Amino acid sequence: MASAAMELLGGSLLPGRGAVAGARRERGGGGRCFAAVGKEGNSARRRRPLRSAAPVGALAERVVVTPAPPERAAGGPAPQAEPAPPQSVAARAVVTVRRRRKEDAKRRVAEQLDALGDRLGRSVLLELISTEIDPRKGGPKKSKRSALVGWFEKKDVKAERVVYTAEFAVDASFGEPGAVAVLNRHQREFFVESIVVEGFPSGPAHFTCYSWVQPTRVDRTPRVFFTNKPYLPAETPPGLQELRRQELGALRGEGADAAGERRTTDRVWDYDVYNDLGNPDKGAEFARPVLGGERLPYPRRMRTGRPRTVTDERAESRVEYPEPIYVSRDEEFEEGKNEMLSEMALKALLHNFMPLLVSSVSPDIRDFAGFHDVDNLFKEGLRLKQALQDQLFQKIPFVRKIQENSEGLLRYDTPDIIKKDKFAWLRDDEFARQALAGINPVNIERLQAFPPVSKLDPAVYGPPESAITEEHIIGQLDGMSVQQAVQGNRLYMLDYHDIFLPFLDRINAQDGRKAYGTRTLFFLTAAGTLKPIAIELCLPPMTDGCKRAKRVFTPPADATSNWLWQLAKAHVCSNDAGVHQLINHWLRTHACMEPFIIAAHRQLSAMHPIFKLLKPHMRYTVKINALARQILINGDGVIESGFTPGRYCMEMSAFAYKELWRLDQEGLPADLIRRGMAVEDPTQPHGLRLLIEDYPYATDGLLLWSAIERWCGAYVAMYYPSDESVQGDAELQAWYGEAVRTGHVDKRDAPWWPRLSTPADLASLLTTLLWLTSAQHAALNFGQYPLGGYIPNRPPLMRRLVPTEGDPEYAHLVADPHRFFLSALPSLTQTTTFMTVIDTLSTHSADEEYLGERPDEEWTADPGALAAAREFADDVRRAEEEIDRRNADTARRNRCGAGVLPYELMAPTSGPGITCRGVPNSVTI
Repeated sequence: MASAAMELLGGSLLPGRGAVAGARRERGGGGRCFAAVGKEGNSARRRRPLRSAAPVGALAERVVVTPAPPERAAGGPAPQAEPAPPQSVAARAVVTVRRRRKEDAKRRVAEQLDALGDRLGRSVLLELISTEIDPRKGGPKKSKRSALVGWFEKKDVKAERVVYTAEFAVDASFGEPGAVAVLNRHQREFFVESIVVEGFPSGPAHFTCYSWVQPTRVDRTPRVFFTNKPYLPAETPPGLQELRRQELGALRGEGADAAGERRTTDRVWDYDVYNDLGNPDKGAEFARPVLGGERLPYPRRMRTGRPRTVTDERAESRVEYPEPIYVSRDEEFEEGKNEMLSEMALKALLHNFMPLLVSSVSPDIRDFAGFHDVDNLFKEGLRLKQALQDQLFQKIPFVRKIQENSEGLLRYDTPDIIKKDKFAWLRDDEFARQALAGINPVNIERLQAFPPVSKLDPAVYGPPESAITEEHIIGQLDGMSVQQAVQGNRLYMLDYHDIFLPFLDRINAQDGRKAYGTRTLFFLTAAGTLKPIAIELCLPPMTDGCKRAKRVFTPPADATSNWLWQLAKAHVCSNDAGVHQLINHWLRTHACMEPFIIAAHRQLSAMHPIFKLLKPHMRYTVKINALARQILINGDGVIESGFTPGRYCMEMSAFAYKELWRLDQEGLPADLIRRGMAVEDPTQPHGLRLLIEDYPYATDGLLLWSAIERWCGAYVAMYYPSDESVQGDAELQAWYGEAVRTGHVDKRDAPWWPRLSTPADLASLLTTLLWLTSAQHAALNFGQYPLGGYIPNRPPLMRRLVPTEGDPEYAHLVADPHRFFLSALPSLTQTTTFMTVIDTLSTHSADEEYLGERPDEEWTADPGALAAAREFADDVRRAEEEIDRRNADTARRNRCGAGVLPYELMAPTSGPGITCRGVPNSVTI
């Protein structure tokens, strides 16, 4: 790539000389980093800055000076002294524009018309803006506008990145260029990666852009890009102060139609409630409550300004996928990401087509007849019995063609969870291990008092004490009493009682949805592994002393109790799957982060050092959240269809936000201490001691947390030497204040919000945000298909309650336990739809940027920050090496052993695809 760019810069495609290293790959291919990280094949290649075709000093020396007058002849009259004209500086701007790799015919014609228009004078104009004020005009010093050269000549160049130039002659007193204004007089937008200005004594000035520039027919205001030098607000050079204010005003939509609908070309950031999840115009069953407000508190999302629905003025009209939903123009997916999603959409279409067709033609096979039917999804895809094939082929002839030509796409990849041991999921030790090293390792907590007690209102939900008694578990405690086990930190719990119980009557009233509020107790063995010792399944009491309300199951002693135990574990997994997806994944790492991202763009200048730190950790998040509102969390969307709570999924998420979410407890150490999984210990490397030493999520997470913490601490120290410097930063305080008071307005008065008064406060806040958007999200997301793609291991939806003796269903269970168990799990179409979705959610795209990587080497001009970033990359690389060592350590039985999967979800690097590893910088899927 470097050689190709050099050809662009130094060869016949670029007229003139002295061009700078402007053509760099941004976000594709192998992903670049501060320092090489990871293993061969996954490691990112470190990019080398391109060299200019002429020395940097060549342009700096192009200072035009008036020649000295000739010597006067002897005896001749002395010439009149003339004032020397001012010196001028010849400068050049090198602009790297990225073109689309694939253009349809309409776009190709438009590109050619733009090139022709450029030749006829409708060119792109650039203007240099100084950091200094022109005393005569009172504004910043500016160059004359100069046309970008080469657009017509390079119209047929096939390269993805094309370099153009513009020449300037400015007064020698111009000072240092601090901004470049770009006026696009073409008919189409174009994407600018970078601009480099050479020729000034101060050296090359770099402008990191990565942005779409709209044509004047859309926006007549020139687009301004600032230098990559970081400036705190109070340190902004005089020539850039007003531009800094104007740019932030534009991003806030000042002067725009505040109440109007956003156009896809806009760059405006603003807030709104979640009022677009339902569609009441289609009927009452499609309406959904507004999330955000006193009744259902929730974080705010990006405002689109779409019209209200006809039947409910509180609801915003929907835009159904694949129609675009508004996000700021530069937040749209790049071409590589869109290509990956298109491929996954085709795969999803084929995966879901056959099951839907089969279930519609033959209702008797909507359920799995046996475990072999589930296994066949991975071995053969959905294979049809001959009679059914004949029936389908006769009615719909093209089905034969699909089956013959798409067998690879109709077959699902085998999930990792059954690759090493097909039956591991049936074992109790594996059920317990996944609470520490599975998809959702963030709910396990230490039992600190026995019995467990609910916090719900006993007048509504009955006695708060758990029905689990000492008699239920005493035989499982290796000779200890319950009190000894509690005091010895040997009892642990998954408690989903309080989050599910308020919704159970409504959930269970839906067709094909059955749930309990569950509690599961585990005992920590001497080997450092957990074993389940009791499961409590709870329903709201129908009457005082209602026996159906609380049932306790213990490890089985015979065949029938074994199947009852398996059903109880399945209900626990269904609870766990719902809490994982609705709360830990969506709410905590997607929805709760969006207000901080919106506020950052509205209140922090691109020149602000904190914005520069945050930028890679905000990539794609607002766009992926917008897509989620279209197809995942919307009414009758994937989440409602695939998880037991059904239409009440998002109300449960809002309940959790109101009752549970606290930013001050979202950092890893605080969360571990809150759950009783760790205690503070200053003698330990991370300042705390884990009470389960082999807790893969926590041990690996602390490696990355500490690396992020050191990086944020070092970076903050460069710009904030005192408490006053933090308190006096108007943009910084406005960012955090707006994120809390507007983005999280429903919780703005909570007493626990972290303060932002000292450098330590700021470093702590940034560490938490970077942790949530990178490592925490990765741990909760990229294992969904590898660890959850085998539905019997972790059913997201249950359709039957556990029968009691005397029920008609109990006889069914005893007569055919396999079929009864499978009939309680999702149906064929529910299973394949869910598998298809989590397959997509678990996939890394080829343009992924991983923790410690930053594709733009010129993201800052601060050498101290670049050095700290390289050290951070080294820390991340060392963490990955340590994770590899741990996965090979046979003493760590929760990640190494016969049939045991290694824990790699915190391993920072990955290739594209489903890998069950890799920590992207941001929430990208």
